[in-house]
Amino acid sequence: MGDILLTIKNVSKEFYGNQVLKDINMEIKKGEIHALIGENGAGKSTLMNILFGMPVIHETGGYQGSIELDGKEVMFNSPHEAMSHGIGMVHQEFMLIPGFTITENIKINRELTNPNMVSRIFGKQYESLDMKRMNSDARKALDIMGMSIEEYTLVAGLPVGHMQFIEIAREIDKTGIKLLVFDEPTAVLTESETQNLLAAIQKLAAQGIGIIFISHRLEEIMQVSHRVTILRDGEHVVTKDTKDTNVYEIAELMVGRKVSLDRSGSDSRRISDEIVLSIKNLEVKMPGEEVKGFDLDVRKGEIIGIGGLAGQGKLGVANGIMGIFPARGQVIYEGRPLELNNPRGAITAGISFLSEDRKGVGLLLDESIEINTVFTSMQIHKEFLHNLGFIRIMDSQKIRNHTNKMIKDLDIRCTSSLQHAGSLSGGNQQKVCMARALTQKPKLLLVSEPTRGIDIGAKKLILDLLKSLNEEQGMTIVMTSSELAELRSICDRIAIVCDGKVKGILSPEASNAEFGLMMSGVHADSQMGGAE
Repeated sequence: MGDILLTIKNVSKEFYGNQVLKDINMEIKKGEIHALIGENGAGKSTLMNILFGMPVIHETGGYQGSIELDGKEVMFNSPHEAMSHGIGMVHQEFMLIPGFTITENIKINRELTNPNMVSRIFGKQYESLDMKRMNSDARKALDIMGMSIEEYTLVAGLPVGHMQFIEIAREIDKTGIKLLVFDEPTAVLTESETQNLLAAIQKLAAQGIGIIFISHRLEEIMQVSHRVTILRDGEHVVTKDTKDTNVYEIAELMVGRKVSLDRSGSDSRRISDEIVLSIKNLEVKMPGEEVKGFDLDVRKGEIIGIGGLAGQGKLGVANGIMGIFPARGQVIYEGRPLELNNPRGAITAGISFLSEDRKGVGLLLDESIEINTVFTSMQIHKEFLHNLGFIRIMDSQKIRNHTNKMIKDLDIRCTSSLQHAGSLSGGNQQKVCMARALTQKPKLLLVSEPTRGIDIGAKKLILDLLKSLNEEQGMTIVMTSSELAELRSICDRIAIVCDGKVKGILSPEASNAEFGLMMSGVHADSQMGGAE
C-alpha cells in the first residue's frame, strides 16, 4: 500500500433538516482494503451515494465538504461520471438482466464490435458484436473470481451466489478501475464462495486497486481488511488498523454498546414431545435450491434450524411448504395434511413465512409500512376491516395504531408509518417483513435468512425477538440460515441439508468440525446427536 487514492474531507449531508452525515473524514490508499462498517442508518449508503454522484444527493441540496481522487478535488454529478473516473460498485441487490448471458451482462453498455458492410454505410451503431472477444474478456473476469461456469450461460435461474460473482466480474472487466466499492458482497454466498470472493478481492488490491469493503460480517473484515472505519449515527467513530482491533471491540464501537450473539438459555421454554410439523419426502422445484426428499419432524415449542451450504436445498424447504415454488410430498401440520402449492391454505392454517427474498416476495416496495404490515392479515384473515353490510373498508385508525406499535416494538427506523417500504434501509425492510409475519399471529413461524445483509445491532434485535416469541408465546420457529453462528445461538437442534436432503441433525453445542463435515456431505453416525 502506498499513495493516497481517495480523500473524503469533512463531508456532511442533511436530508430535509435531518443531519445524516457530520464531518466525515476518510482516506483510502492504493491497494488498500478499507472496511466501512456501521449499523443501518449509520450513514454508509449516503456516503457512497455522495461518492457516486447519485441523483438523490443533488436533488436534496448536495453536500458539504470535499472529495479528492488522486489528489484532485472531484464532485461527480452522476454515477456515469464516477465510473468514467475509475470508480466501480458491486451492489448487494443484483442489477442483472435475466434473459441475457453472463457475457452480455458483464459487457452491457461496453460491447465490443466489428465493422461490417452495413455499418460502413449507416454508422457505428450497426456494427456486429464481437462475441469471441467479449466471451474471452468475460472468461478472464470469471477466472479471477474462481468461477468455472460457462460465460455463455443465461443468467435466468442461476443461484443468487452465482449472480453476485457476475456482478463483481462486470466491475473487474472495466478498464481503468481505480477504486471498487463492495456493498455486502458476501451476504448471499456460501462459506466456500465467500473465501473465493475474499481471495479475489485480495488479488484486486494487490494490483493497486483501492477497495472499500462494506460488510456486517466482522470475521471477514478481520480476515481481509487493512484498516476499518466505523460510522455511528452519521458520525465518524474511529479508523483503526485492523491488526490493532478485534471483532468484540468493533461491534461495541459500532453500536455503542456491548453486543453478544452467544447462546443463552431460558427456564420458561416449553418444548413438548408433540410433533407439530412432520415433513416426509418433500420435493421442491426451486431453481438453485432444489429439495430432493426432505424429512424432518418439528416439536411444538422448539426453535429448529435448517443450515447447509448454498445450492443444497435449504431455502427450498420453507418456500415449498408455503407454495412459493412447486412442491410434492407429505406435510402434516397439527395432525392434518397440509395442501401443498396453496399459499393461502398455509397462511390460513396458522403458518407465517418470512422470506429470504424481501424485495421479491416479502414487501410491496411502493406501499407504506402500514399496508405492508397488515395486507396479508386483511386478505386472508379479514382483519383491520370495518364491516359495512355487503362491503368492507379498511379500518385506518386500527391499522395505524397497530403499525405504530410494531414500529416501536421492532425499532423500525422510519419517518412515519406512511413511509414507503422501498425507501427504508435493508435492516428496516426486514423488520417490516417481520411485522407483517407477526401481525398474522402465527402458531408456526418459518423464517429464511432473517438477518441477511443487516448490521449486528439489527441482527441481535431480530434474533432476540425470535427467542422472545418462542419463550413468551410458545411459538414454534423453523429458521433457515447461512449463518451457522446465528443458528447455534438460538436453535435447539440444527438440521443440515446436503443435496436436497437432511444429512443429519446436530446439537448447537456440536463442534465446528462436526458441522463442517456434515455440511460438506461427510456422514458419520457419531455426528447424529439429537437426530430423529
